[in-house]
Amino acid sequence: MDAHAKIIARLAEELAVRPQQVAATVELLDGGATVPFIARYRKEVTGALDDTQLRELDERLRYLRELEERREAVLAAIDEQGKLSDDLARLIRAADTKQRLEDLYLPYRKKRRTKAQIAREAGLEPLADALLANPGLDPQVEAAHYLRPAEGETPAIEDAKAALDGAKQILMERFAEDAELVGRLRERLWHEGLLSARVLEGKEQEGAKFSDYFEHDEPLAKVPSHRALAMFRGRNEGVLSLALKLPGEDEAPLHPAQVAIARHFEIRDEGRAADKWLAEVVRWTWRVKLYTHLETELMGRLRESAELAAIEVFAANLKDLLLAAPAGPKSTLAIDPGLRTGCKVAVVDATGQFLEQATIFPHAPRNAWDASLAELARLVEKHDVELIAVGNGTASRETDRLAGELVKRLSGRRLAKVMVSEAGASVYSASEYAARELPDLDVTIRGAVSIARRLQDPLAELVKIEPKSIGVGQYQHDVSQLQLSKSLEAVIEDCVNAVGVDLNTASSALLARVAGLNAALAENIVARRNAEGAFASRKQLLDVSRLGPKTFEQCAGFLRIMNGDNPLDGSAVHPEAYPLVERIADRSGREVTSLIGDSATLKALRPADFADERFGVPTVNDILKELDKPGRDPRPEFKAAEFREGVETLKDLEPGMILEGSVTNVTHFGAFVDIGVHQDGLVHISALSDKFVEDPRSVVKAGDIVKVKVMSVDIPRARIGLSMRLDDQPDEEGAPRRGGERPAGKGQGAKGRGGKPRRQSSGADSQPMGALGAALLKARDKG
Repeated sequence: MDAHAKIIARLAEELAVRPQQVAATVELLDGGATVPFIARYRKEVTGALDDTQLRELDERLRYLRELEERREAVLAAIDEQGKLSDDLARLIRAADTKQRLEDLYLPYRKKRRTKAQIAREAGLEPLADALLANPGLDPQVEAAHYLRPAEGETPAIEDAKAALDGAKQILMERFAEDAELVGRLRERLWHEGLLSARVLEGKEQEGAKFSDYFEHDEPLAKVPSHRALAMFRGRNEGVLSLALKLPGEDEAPLHPAQVAIARHFEIRDEGRAADKWLAEVVRWTWRVKLYTHLETELMGRLRESAELAAIEVFAANLKDLLLAAPAGPKSTLAIDPGLRTGCKVAVVDATGQFLEQATIFPHAPRNAWDASLAELARLVEKHDVELIAVGNGTASRETDRLAGELVKRLSGRRLAKVMVSEAGASVYSASEYAARELPDLDVTIRGAVSIARRLQDPLAELVKIEPKSIGVGQYQHDVSQLQLSKSLEAVIEDCVNAVGVDLNTASSALLARVAGLNAALAENIVARRNAEGAFASRKQLLDVSRLGPKTFEQCAGFLRIMNGDNPLDGSAVHPEAYPLVERIADRSGREVTSLIGDSATLKALRPADFADERFGVPTVNDILKELDKPGRDPRPEFKAAEFREGVETLKDLEPGMILEGSVTNVTHFGAFVDIGVHQDGLVHISALSDKFVEDPRSVVKAGDIVKVKVMSVDIPRARIGLSMRLDDQPDEEGAPRRGGERPAGKGQGAKGRGGKPRRQSSGADSQPMGALGAALLKARDKG
């Protein structure tokens, strides 16, 4: 079986799909097709693999191809040395991970001149082999046969001790490069080892935020990502030391790893002459060669897995945020709250175009409340405003109260106020893109415009902002920035293409996220639109500079033209399928225009009747659904949280209060909820539901509107404990308590897997990263 066939077979096994599906998908990817295009328009080819499966396949395909490339390089390198035996070649060809491959290659890898190599050059390898093979030999006697003067770069062996030291170096290197031994030790340490964290002497006060880990031991393979990243941060900040241990190693006469090494090489202490010397070789092999190497490697594995989990959390939250319900095309007035410098006000029309700006000073020190209301009323009347967007930053609740009073004064108008996240708005306002889009506006007004547009259409506005600035991540600054960016870009691409883009109104930033397009092509589309007016047909995309047939194939189905020449251009039906739609219309005795939206007729049709060699039943089924509701938006209906009046700061909170809030961030240990007090509260995973919750996202996601009960308020540390179990009662310590039950943390509600207590997360591991949940994190991030 050749390398390509092996990769296809392995991917099919890993994804639990047929090899034919994998082979067809790989061919499409290699041909330049994008994941959104394949997922939507090539279901027959791939067997209806979804975008998640396709992303995983694409990622694993790259890994396995790199593995095969490395395998061939390793085989060639060893063969060049004349050391490639049939058995070694078989092991190398069977290696299923890069780690296993590198273990096998280690003894043959070119390396700097080691002590073991120097000892071999001095002719000491026969001494090492003899003592290992026959421990009954006396090391001192045998070593005396190997004394020799210096010769060139080879140092003299002046006494038996020097000879035995050289022989020890040879065996240590041999033992440490045994692929089978190293592999077994690595997996044993991973599955049985403990991650041990200790506070460094004198760092107790400086590192108080890491106090949960001052004396902390936890099974290495089971450390949750947020705790692992917290401990790594503590080590990086010089507060914690981290070590890898095996259970019972401090009490055992020999370290368990030394026992494993001795057993592997059949070294036993039977009182023979060389047994003690061989035991020392084993001890030094572990302490000098293997322990540090394996500890570093496994810490790296833990960090990698923790980073991957954190990136998955960020990606999932970002997807939820991008697919949040849009308020829709309504004229909107946005207020970016402020105190001394005033509140910046911007009005945009239903399409997001900037209309007018103002600055009002309703709060201290000016307290121009009535004048501010008058100015806002003027703007609402002048521009027929339907929505008021209030940024959730400093003075947001006071400004929200101002907006509420305005709505009451203008009760005859259809006017509503909504609190909107400011996360990333300041980043956008100072960006080069904002300078091009709103060149005549001050950065503070640009921020208000962004808040207004974000309410109208979160997806269209958030794509203009670096995703890492949106603030729905967990330890986002501690993970691989390359991998994070790659993952977030994929999420944005999938979300944009799932919703679709209006070709005649979309910004270049939004167009650039459409499958097949890039920043340059997006700018060319906007330039063509500005020069010649709105597109009347998807076919006109082919007139855009540098946009050829292949790109058209990838992007056309995701671009919408409302009220264009062809009604299908406003739907997700791909132009390649227009003849199929016409055939469906002909058989139904209808015009395409009258068929669109006719649910009764469309639901009566059988997809199989229209399937052919090119378009199978899945595609026909998608087309019929799209004709029923063309251009339908997959996002939910818009709804905003109603914050309780009079609850605006931490001091207004009391345990037992039931409040409505919006989920801002979901992590592995719970969810953060904005309840309108400038500080997100934490619903710990144990308080999300009456049932055991393994994954918080199975209960809530970013953007959800939820009811929560206040369990605890820690004003000095700015922390709020919440519960979504509304019959919970806070006890004296603020821990959730179910009716007559014992407090969570002391009874069944605090049990994790295996009956082990689940700590109420606090300190460094219980806080989110980013602006949306950042209030609980600012102090640590500055540290």
